Amino acid sequence: MNDPTTIRRLYGRRQGHKLRQGQSALVEELLPRIAIPESGPLDAQTLFGDDRPLELEIGFGAGEHLAGQAAARPTHGFIGCEPFLNGVVGALNHVRNERLDNVRLHMGDALDVVERLPDASLERVYLLHPDPWPKARHAKRRMVNDGPLDLIAAKLKPGGEFRLGTDDPTYCRWAMMVMNRRRDFQWTAQTAQDFLTRPADWSETRYERKARRHGHEVWYFRYRRV
Repeated sequence: MNDPTTIRRLYGRRQGHKLRQGQSALVEELLPRIAIPESGPLDAQTLFGDDRPLELEIGFGAGEHLAGQAAARPTHGFIGCEPFLNGVVGALNHVRNERLDNVRLHMGDALDVVERLPDASLERVYLLHPDPWPKARHAKRRMVNDGPLDLIAAKLKPGGEFRLGTDDPTYCRWAMMVMNRRRDFQWTAQTAQDFLTRPADWSETRYERKARRHGHEVWYFRYRRV
C-alpha cells in the first residue's frame, strides 16, 4: 500500500473572513455536540449509537451537498471532513436549520478520520471539486493519488461507491489516468453523457454553480468498489 501521508500536510488558510457572533456561537455550542472524537477507533455505534450505514465526504466546502445527502437518507450516518473553519460554519448552519441529526463533522484532515474507521465500513465516499493543484510539481498534493485511494478502497464496502466531481480539465485528466489503472475501482459510466450529467441524487454545490457561470464544464465520476 502506498503511503497516504504524502498529502497529510494541509495547505491554504484555515479561516477566511472573521466570524459573526452567531457563527461563533455555532462553533462553540453546536460543533462540540456533533464533532468526531479526536482519538480512538470510529464506527457507526460510536458516532450515532447504532449500526446504520455510513457515508463520508472529503472537503465538504460550505456543506450544502453533505446536508442534501443527509436529508435524503436520514437513516444513514454522514461524516463530513473539512479543514477550513468558514466551511465548517456553513455546514453547522445546515445542520441547525434543517435539523439534521445524522451528521458528524471533523475540522481537519479527512484521512485522519478515514484511517480510524473499520475496513469495508463505508457505503459511499464523496470528493467534490477538490483543489486541483494544477502545477505538475504539486501533483502529489492531489487527493486522487494512489496513497489516499488505497485507504479509501480499504474502507469502502464491496459494491460501495466513490464519487468524484471536478470542473478542472487538468484534474479530470489526472483522475482518469489514476483511476483507470486501478483494479479495485470500476468506472460505472457507459456513455459520455453519464459523466457529463449530474445524477439526480447528487446535490448541486455552490462551486458547481460558480463553475457553470464561468462557462466551465463539470464532470461527474462514479466508481464502484470491486
